[in-house]
Amino acid sequence: MQFSPPLKPARLLQRYKRFLADVVTPEGEELTLHCPNTGAMTSCATPGDTVWYSTSDSKTRKYAHTWEVTETQNGAFICVNTQRANQLVKEALLLENIPELTNYSVLKSEVKYGEERSRIDFLLQAENRRNCYIEVKSVTLAEEEYGYFPDAVTERGQKHLRELMGVAASGDRAVVLFAVLHSAITRFSPARHIDAKYAQLLNEAQNKGVEILAYKAELSADNMTLIEPLPVVLSPEITTEQ
Repeated sequence: MQFSPPLKPARLLQRYKRFLADVVTPEGEELTLHCPNTGAMTSCATPGDTVWYSTSDSKTRKYAHTWEVTETQNGAFICVNTQRANQLVKEALLLENIPELTNYSVLKSEVKYGEERSRIDFLLQAENRRNCYIEVKSVTLAEEEYGYFPDAVTERGQKHLRELMGVAASGDRAVVLFAVLHSAITRFSPARHIDAKYAQLLNEAQNKGVEILAYKAELSADNMTLIEPLPVVLSPEITTEQ
C-alpha cells in the first residue's frame, strides 16, 4: 500500500478527546489532526514523536489532516489508523500473500452474520470449499518484543470471538487475523493483563476450531505491506509457530 500523495511529518504536541491531536510542522505551523483510533494508543502517542499525516481534499471535512503513522523517538514505526489494517489484509488476500488463505475465487467485505448480528470483515468463497470468515484486528501495543491485543477492554472483540466460534461449529472456516502494525513487534499474544476475558475467549476459540493468525506489516512513511507471519503465544505453554 503506497501513500499517495506522500505523507507529511510533524511533531506531536498532544492527543486529546480520543479523535484529535495537535502537532507542529517543521515550518512551525500548528495543526489539529483527526486521529482515527478509538483505542488507548499506549506508547503510540508520546509528545515529541514524529507524526506522519495525510491530507484530504474534501471540502466538507472539519479536519482535513489525518494521523496515519507514528515514528517514535527510538525509531519504531506504528500505523495508528486502524482502518489501514483491513485495507492491508484485503490487499494481501487479493495478491494471495497469506498462504493460509489462498485459492478462493470470491472476496466479500462487511457481510452480516452470526447470532449477535455482527458483520465479518471478510468472507472468502470458492466452489467446493467451505466458506472462510475472517475477522481482522489491528495490533499496535508493544511491550518489549511482544505485540498485544487489545489495548483496552473490548466487549466488541469478545463478541466477535463468540461469533467466530459459532461459525466454526457450523462447519465453515473461522479466522481471526491480527495485523501487527508496529515495527518493533516480533511475536503476538492476547493482552491478558488488560482484558482477561478476551484472552480466555481466544484460547477457547482456538480449542473450538477458530484459526488464529498474526501477520506483521513492513512500515515506513512511504508504504505498508503485510510481509511475514509471527508466532502466536496464547499462554506461556501454548505457542503457535507460523
